[in-house]
Amino acid sequence: MNEIEKTEAIETPVEMNPAADAAESSSPCTQNSASEDVAPEAVEESVAAEEAAVVAADRDPHRFHSLSKEELRDELKAILERDDMEAHRDVTAIKQAFFSLRSKETLEELNRHIEEGNAPDSFVATPCAIEAEMKDMYAQFKERRAAHIEAEEAFRRENLAKKEAILEQMKAIAGDIDTVNVKFQEFKQLQQDFKAIKEVPATAETEIWKTFQTVGEQFYDHLKMNKELRDLDFKKNLEAKRAIIDSAVKLAEEKDVLAAFRSLQGLHEEWRNIGPVAKEIRDSIWDEFKTASATVNRRHQEYFEQRKAAEQANEEAKTALCEEVEAIDFSGFKSFNDWNKATESVIAIQKKWREYGFASRKANTALYARFRKACDDFFAAKTAYFQKTKDEFAANLEKKTRLCEKVEALRDSSDLQAAMAEVVKLQNEWKTIGSVPRKQSDALWERFTSACNYFFDKRKEQSKERRKEEAANMEAKKGIIAALAELPKDGDRREVIGRVKELQEQWNSIGFVPFKMKDKLYAEYREQCDALYNAYNSRESRQRMENFSNRVNEIKGDGQKVRSERDRLVRALDSRRNDLNTIENNMGFFNVKSSAGSSLVKEMENRIKRLKDDIRELEEKIAMLDSKD
Repeated sequence: MNEIEKTEAIETPVEMNPAADAAESSSPCTQNSASEDVAPEAVEESVAAEEAAVVAADRDPHRFHSLSKEELRDELKAILERDDMEAHRDVTAIKQAFFSLRSKETLEELNRHIEEGNAPDSFVATPCAIEAEMKDMYAQFKERRAAHIEAEEAFRRENLAKKEAILEQMKAIAGDIDTVNVKFQEFKQLQQDFKAIKEVPATAETEIWKTFQTVGEQFYDHLKMNKELRDLDFKKNLEAKRAIIDSAVKLAEEKDVLAAFRSLQGLHEEWRNIGPVAKEIRDSIWDEFKTASATVNRRHQEYFEQRKAAEQANEEAKTALCEEVEAIDFSGFKSFNDWNKATESVIAIQKKWREYGFASRKANTALYARFRKACDDFFAAKTAYFQKTKDEFAANLEKKTRLCEKVEALRDSSDLQAAMAEVVKLQNEWKTIGSVPRKQSDALWERFTSACNYFFDKRKEQSKERRKEEAANMEAKKGIIAALAELPKDGDRREVIGRVKELQEQWNSIGFVPFKMKDKLYAEYREQCDALYNAYNSRESRQRMENFSNRVNEIKGDGQKVRSERDRLVRALDSRRNDLNTIENNMGFFNVKSSAGSSLVKEMENRIKRLKDDIRELEEKIAMLDSKD
């Protein structure tokens, strides 16, 4: 069951009718009768009230609370079209249901008006065309209902006049002792005519029946003819009333209390329509019927008392259920699991609600409206959350589908490194996108990973080839290091250094080696190169110093040449020092993290070393000149 179906599953309760409550306090057969054939006034009024209560209790005016405004309008229109003026309770229920819907719409409109930042006092409800139709049709019904009631009252007054006219004829016959025998059949026909006329004003019904009974008794009391016929009539009436008493006694065992009560009303109607019995047993036979009726009425009264107690218990239980639903704080729900757990709780509460019967008439409708609103608020919030999440899923699905298409489009790229960099970027972007619908998640992830793996597999293939090439390069560079190690350190400088430069050119022409071996190989290579250069440079430096010493000895006696040579050496020394300062300052501007920057730094360091060696040699030469001065 989804969130939309939840509130529809709740049955609409039926209100108690006020007449039913009134019927509880009265019984049609608990008062004394003036005669055997006509029930007393209390009996007549109680029977009418009980019948109205039964009819009202069978109706279900709350069925209209599940209809829309258009359907309610159509229901009222149908009542007017069939001119059903007895449907006034349905009309009232339709009106209440319609304006309940209308009030809810107006409240929602006001809330939106306020949420948009408007002042409540500036709110004006949107006119409703159906509301105008409803008011017009309700006014028509009231007018026609009033006319209908007036017509019924006029009809009852007319019936009363007819009965009074018949009574006058019956009084004339019953009062004329001399002609009573001759007019027996006419009197019986007048009795039938009187009974055939049914409805009269309620205020006159008891009195008219009493008068009718009195006239009848007067007629039979004065009747001196055909004693056997009279006795036979009494006997038949007695048998009929005995049968009614037996039926009333059996009703005390009827399981359906309401059905027994309704059946009792029919028996009272039959009793009134049966003629008199012998005068000596009239009171006793009526007492028997009244006793049997009292048992049924007492069960009926107890039934309503028990129902009231049950309604009170149901009211308390349903109030607790309303509070339970209202206490659910769904503002903090962040996942489908949170909502589903809460939904299970609400559905369980709704199931409990249906297990309880109706509450009291005055509280039942308000309780149902409160419970329905609490459930509707919950499921409306759930629907909004699911719709929002669905929209987010759809947007995420679209974003991830575009990423798949972008990765797949990179397969045509000729630059694998650039493509790989873009794939990694797209993978990071994928991680920032939220979830997608579960039924599409696996397939979409499979598509994306398959597209990405294409590039990683291709890189692996290239890595295998590169590793083979790097291994070959490593062996070649090891060979160069070995060749450098075999060169003599005391041979012909030009020949040896020339060979060194050839081997260095070969080294630079060889590509990459395995990364973990790179620094170690280079260190060995530099060590061999430096050893050779240092050996021959040291030898040359010594040779230059010996040559300079010889020259100093040659010019030692010539002060001018000594000063000139010293000035030249000092200028060369200053120049070397300036160059050293410049290079050391420029060292801070190089990016040693890049391969190009690292190479330049190495070259700079070598130049610094050569300059320092030159400076040291110049300082020694100057010191030599100064010592010879």
